[in-house]
Amino acid sequence: MVKRCSWVDEKSDIYKDYHDHEWGIPVYDDKKLYEMFLLETFQAGLSWITILKKREAFKKAFDNFDVIKIAKYDQRKIEELLNNKEIVRNKLKINAAIKNAKIFIEIQDEFGSFSKYLWGFSNHKVIKNIDNIFKTTSKLSDDISNDLKKRGMSFVGSVTIYSYLQAVGIVNDHEIDCFCYNK
Repeated sequence: MVKRCSWVDEKSDIYKDYHDHEWGIPVYDDKKLYEMFLLETFQAGLSWITILKKREAFKKAFDNFDVIKIAKYDQRKIEELLNNKEIVRNKLKINAAIKNAKIFIEIQDEFGSFSKYLWGFSNHKVIKNIDNIFKTTSKLSDDISNDLKKRGMSFVGSVTIYSYLQAVGIVNDHEIDCFCYNK
């Protein structure tokens, strides 16, 4: 049996698959960065497994994570989302998703891509966990969170952003004895 990070529920195929094939792998594609961003903002206050189990429903409900379509959602679409029992039906998070999509596009326009903006905070380098200390925030997540908030985004606190940075591989927080640590 391979050694994974201790947070992985070994009885959960969805968790093992996410850990082994996504979490901590550097992402540079704006579409994938947006998908993970939207999911992380909906995760705020919930467990990640809840979001993973609803991921396909989110994909369908949010037009395959098309940031341009989401930025144009109207009241009718908001009502549709609020009535969708397959996703997290939080009005504040749904409204934030629309507002955040608009700002995501503004960042793409300003920097050429969201990827350039995001990776610029770490000098385009992966920050590797070398002390094996569990963290929920860092100076990097604080800086990005503060910048996104200044731009008008919501549900982008430092804990959410740190989790996002782990998910998209800017921060490699695999435990040192995990088989993914040196991938």
